[in-house]
Amino acid sequence: MLESVAILGGTGAEGSGLALRFAHAGLRVRIGSRDAAKAQSAAARIGGGAEGFLNAGALAGAEVAVLTVPLAAQIGMLKSVRAEWRPGMVLVDATVPLESAIGGRLSRPLTLWEGSAGEQAARYVPEGVHVVSAFHSLGAELLADTAAPLDCDVLMCGDNAAAKERVRHLVELLPGARAVDAGPLENARLLENLAALLISLNLRHKVKHTGVRITGLN
Repeated sequence: MLESVAILGGTGAEGSGLALRFAHAGLRVRIGSRDAAKAQSAAARIGGGAEGFLNAGALAGAEVAVLTVPLAAQIGMLKSVRAEWRPGMVLVDATVPLESAIGGRLSRPLTLWEGSAGEQAARYVPEGVHVVSAFHSLGAELLADTAAPLDCDVLMCGDNAAAKERVRHLVELLPGARAVDAGPLENARLLENLAALLISLNLRHKVKHTGVRITGLN
């Protein structure tokens, strides 16, 4: 059974929200940052036994890591912690490639050479580390409100069935969330584009998105 999770880049809104929810679920949460003091401060706010580290230190003591950084920081982050991965570990990539990374609009997806941020992440982890793309559409505001159930589906895709099962367990620790297998890792581009569409709708209608619900699934 999964006991610990690292949140790489875990001091931002999305990372902190996930860390808070996982800590409340009883996981040992290891928050990573480029600034150890900032990570420790975030861990103290979250409580529940959460700890703060430099990103490499957070990864060294975890079984699964969730990457919650903007696209511009994704490759540099993965390069900086490459030596800490162990065979069989799982990287959950939540990166949404948006044009804002290159000075464009926040609501427009950015086309990557690899096809998606999830596939790009897979290029920068050692062989034997499995990448699952997930958590793109969970709103940071709702994650931070632990009194409210999420009431949403979390789409995930990846090429390793065992890795997806571990991520499914993570999702099921979040009250009101349901994991939905969205196929192989190449489908990450669809999940990322969906997240960009939701951002666009939020901006247009001036609302805060809280998640995705899919009807008709058993």
